[in-house]
Amino acid sequence: MRLNAEFQAHLASGATTLCRCWLLLRADGVSFGFTDHDCDLGFDGIIFKADSGLSAAALQQATGLSVDNTEAVGALSDAGVREADIEAGRFDDATVRCWLVNWADTGQRALQFNGYLGELTRSGGSFRAELRGLTDRLNQPLGRVYQKPCAAVLGDTACGVDLTTAGYGVEIAAEQVEDSRMFRFAAIAGFETGWFRRGRLDVTHGAATGLSGVIKNDFAADGRRVIELWAPLRADVSAGDGLQLIAGCDKRLETCRLKFDNIANFQGFPDIPGDDWTVSYPASASVTSGGSRR
Repeated sequence: MRLNAEFQAHLASGATTLCRCWLLLRADGVSFGFTDHDCDLGFDGIIFKADSGLSAAALQQATGLSVDNTEAVGALSDAGVREADIEAGRFDDATVRCWLVNWADTGQRALQFNGYLGELTRSGGSFRAELRGLTDRLNQPLGRVYQKPCAAVLGDTACGVDLTTAGYGVEIAAEQVEDSRMFRFAAIAGFETGWFRRGRLDVTHGAATGLSGVIKNDFAADGRRVIELWAPLRADVSAGDGLQLIAGCDKRLETCRLKFDNIANFQGFPDIPGDDWTVSYPASASVTSGGSRR
């Protein structure tokens, strides 16, 4: 935590006017400011609200690559963090910053914490959020996996497929929706059955705008086209809401070549030896031509 000279002098004075301010930035760009001071504060174009009921546990920090962590607790309110937004997953992996601030002069402040939301729970009209430091990302495994299927995610930089290209997706209005998981349509013109299996469904309009689901199955039943998700969307989807369906990929070499014409960027190892080869053992033989022995 770096302190400017004025802030350092204020802390050394023994009579301080300190509070904490938190900035919560969701992946969709929506931001929230909170403070444990009894009045609203503002800096960097952000208003930090005092009526949120937010408080934080002691911040644990260490040098080196140790993971910083803390916990924030606050009240749910319509003007701030809403229970429906938490349930919908809109706060998942949101960026969090915390400052130690001189509330008498907000120009005197120091960034104490920079990280993201971990586990977020709610109960009794309040929420409890685990805050994880940036070094927590280093706990995630990195590197390529030696396997036959492609390791890239369809449309990412390793894959290189432009999913905005015509033929890979379609915008369509929801028709029949069951449990925000089963979507039935009269027809999806121009796309054969199974085209969207393992793909993605994005909600572009309605109460669930911004939410996405992974498509488990794409099939025809009772004269209708059915899109089934692996898990229900965490907000209600109604008939008429805007949806976008994105093509799926089963990670096979044949699919990469025939469906996406992207064989040059295939990120798997299709010629990896099978189990029979890996468990075989060397044997001596006088005949080495590969023919049968008699």
